[in-house]
Amino acid sequence: MSALIGEDEISAEAGLVWLEDVSVLDYVRQSLDRLPTRKGRPAYHRDGRMVGYAVLGPQAKSSRSSGTFRRRVFWLLPHDRDSDPEGLYATGAPAEAVDPRTLTAGTKGYKTERSEGGPPSTAMRELGITLPL
Repeated sequence: MSALIGEDEISAEAGLVWLEDVSVLDYVRQSLDRLPTRKGRPAYHRDGRMVGYAVLGPQAKSSRSSGTFRRRVFWLLPHDRDSDPEGLYATGAPAEAVDPRTLTAGTKGYKTERSEGGPPSTAMRELGITLPL
C-alpha cells in the first residue's frame, strides 16, 4: 500500500515511465514489487492493467538474498473509477491509490480531492486552498 511505502525505499528511482496518459486518470494504484532488473518494463501478473513503473538508477542495490530490486509499479483494476465511474470507487479511492499528478521519481505521491472522487470542500474553497489536480 502506498501509505506503507517509505521515501527511503524509493530514493534510488531515476524516473517514472508512463504507459498511458495519466492526466485523464483520477488515481493510480502503486505497489513495490520485487523485480529482476533496475529498468525496463516489468512483467505484469495482476488483474487489470499496468499504467506505469519506476526505473532505478545505478546506485540501487539488489537484495542480497534474492538478487531482486524493489521497484514501484502503477496499475488499475477493472472495477476502478476509470473503467467503472459509477462503481465501487465512484467516490473514495483504494488505500494504495494516489493522484498520478503528485508522483515524481523518489516521491510517493498523495491523495487529492480529485483522486478521492469529489470536489474541494466548502472550507477549502472559502480559504482559497487548492490541492494539485
